[in-house]
Amino acid sequence: MNELQLLTWARGPGLNIAVGIFILGVLWRLIEIYTLGRKQDLAAPRHAVGASGLHTVFRRSMPPQGMLQRSPVSYIGGYIFHIGLAIIVFGFVPHILLIKNLTGLSWPGLPSQFVGLTAVVTMAAMVVMLADRINKPAKRFLSTFEDWFTWAVTFLPVLTGWMATQHLLLPYTAMLALHILSAELLLVVLPFTKLFHVFTLFGSRWFNGKANAH
Repeated sequence: MNELQLLTWARGPGLNIAVGIFILGVLWRLIEIYTLGRKQDLAAPRHAVGASGLHTVFRRSMPPQGMLQRSPVSYIGGYIFHIGLAIIVFGFVPHILLIKNLTGLSWPGLPSQFVGLTAVVTMAAMVVMLADRINKPAKRFLSTFEDWFTWAVTFLPVLTGWMATQHLLLPYTAMLALHILSAELLLVVLPFTKLFHVFTLFGSRWFNGKANAH
């Protein structure tokens, strides 16, 4: 299979397979979570200030008092790369066109130079966070294979996409094919790994906050 054939397959059957697994996986996990069933909470609410689901969603999006100074890499790096990923995925014009083809939704894109700079900053933040995880004994001890694997499958689409736009290492067709394939790998593994927090983050925070109100 030559470069053009690989790119054609990645854009066609490969994308269809990845999106299909992604959608089915997300639906299965969401159904699994929301049909677990929970006992009715008979305790009276405490009516404490800040003890609510919505308040917890916002409060836990900010670092606890003192933690930013104690672990700046985790918090600052985390904010940078999460925001960066959102900009790359939803702000790059080719990505918007892909989303439009899949869903019909569209919005104005950002300048490619800005997205390219964001990709560099995002990759730098991810590398710094990886080094911090490796160098801190406690973080390294708590890390599992899944942590290293999910870092890699998140990093690769950003790296290959940036390299494709910069025409680095491989011919554009080959690098673009690798970028699409790495993004499809991310779609396939997302529902079945810790990356699924993309869909459960705010729901779990709301549930915990609501439970703390009792």
